[in-house]
Amino acid sequence: MNLGNYLARSAMYWPDEPAVVCADRTWTFRGLEEEANRLASALMGRGLRAGDTVATLAWNRGELVVVEFALYKAGLLRAPINARLGRGEVEHILGYASVRALFFDAAHGEDASAAADAAGANCLPVVFDDAGLPGAQTYRGLLAEGEAGPVSVEVGEDDPCVLNFTSGSTGALKAATQTFGNRRANMRKQLMADDSRPHPGARYLACGPITHAGGMNLLAGVFGGATAHILPAWDVESFLDTVERERITATFMVPAMLNMTLAHPGVAERDLSSLTSLRVGGAPISPQRLRQAIEVFGPIVAQGYGLGETTSVVAGLSSRQIADAVANDPELLASCGRAVYDSEIRVVDAEGAELPSRQVGEVIVRGPDCVSEYWKEPELSAETFKGGWVHTGDLGWMREDGYLFIVDRKKDMIISGGFNIYSMEVEAALYEHPAVREACVVGTPDEHWGEAVTAVVVLRGEVSAEELIAFCAERLDRFKKPRSVEFATSLPYNRNGKVDRKAVRAPYWAGAERKVG
Repeated sequence: MNLGNYLARSAMYWPDEPAVVCADRTWTFRGLEEEANRLASALMGRGLRAGDTVATLAWNRGELVVVEFALYKAGLLRAPINARLGRGEVEHILGYASVRALFFDAAHGEDASAAADAAGANCLPVVFDDAGLPGAQTYRGLLAEGEAGPVSVEVGEDDPCVLNFTSGSTGALKAATQTFGNRRANMRKQLMADDSRPHPGARYLACGPITHAGGMNLLAGVFGGATAHILPAWDVESFLDTVERERITATFMVPAMLNMTLAHPGVAERDLSSLTSLRVGGAPISPQRLRQAIEVFGPIVAQGYGLGETTSVVAGLSSRQIADAVANDPELLASCGRAVYDSEIRVVDAEGAELPSRQVGEVIVRGPDCVSEYWKEPELSAETFKGGWVHTGDLGWMREDGYLFIVDRKKDMIISGGFNIYSMEVEAALYEHPAVREACVVGTPDEHWGEAVTAVVVLRGEVSAEELIAFCAERLDRFKKPRSVEFATSLPYNRNGKVDRKAVRAPYWAGAERKVG
């Protein structure tokens, strides 16, 4: 098999149609095919062979799509590095993954060059920008070494394709090893989606880093003949301007992006009528935010649940299901949906036995898009991947009709007076208050109860801590309500755009004898 063949076919079907648009440059399907072939053959000419690792370190740009397809064509292993990582972490990845080539932009020049030097002479540094950097090959110069003719190295479905690194917020970096078969299974899911299936004429806007969740549907988009518009950097104005100007039909956001968009004072005046699908994922979203999103965008909002270890979404709520839930089934708005297509989901106890409906346990999943190991981490792999199932570390429960409700991460659960309290449940109650813009609930030290429920809140209106506590008491069991509420001007986010709960919790536990999480 070779995933690059899907681009070759699209270049034959729609040669002059736009495949990728970023800033002031457009790649047609034929242009993307030829440039990917040139890059693939140039890398092979430099001695790289199937299975060798190539890393990228750059902010969003169209050349990253070229690199992705070139690596598919050459059967090379891609290691996308989060553009927010520091030099030490980049150096670690280059050595850990035995990286043979590193593509980077000028903004990361110093860190990338130093990391490549530390990795040794076997790592080729390639800079995207024509200005170049001392000791680095320019991207354009490397392209000139290649040929535009077809490249298609045969690989196996179980061969490694992408190293999906975690943000590192919970400790040392680790990488889920996604295979070529995993990536193809993800593509199939995208092509089967009811409300966001890529097709000729569809225009998808990648708002976040295309090296991570925002770019997971690029392969399916190319297969289906859609155009991918790539936002070089996220901000609400750029997003709204691009949707209006390019008549974007589909996009994906993490909840932090959606929150910023909904809070933007001019969003109601913008013409967003071209959008037919707005998918939300990457972190939990409250029912109240879903209602607000439908008020602004219409009944086009869908959400999904997945992990780097599952390659793609394993559970989802379609826009139709969410719109119906608003009218008829409000409980469903707290769900992340039902298993999609060939994914299987179970909720199990500590011994691995499946639990009855509405009992909380660990969520485990399996399917053709689920990975089976972490790169070079056999002990950690054995803990997470058991009997063909991915043990997610998420706690949840299943409704009688198969809808999954995630309640917390195992490590984030608060235990107060012997009771289990799920931070996401308390946050959902806080989001119901119109004055709350963002909320993060953590367990803090308490001599009597062990842990107390503390909420850190960013406001968009006026409300007191006492009023918020009373508001939650009306909606939750009394032992679940916050014992204290603190106000902040903003919440910390990790490198993947999620609220950094560990950073919120850390000051409360500084110096404590017992640490939680």
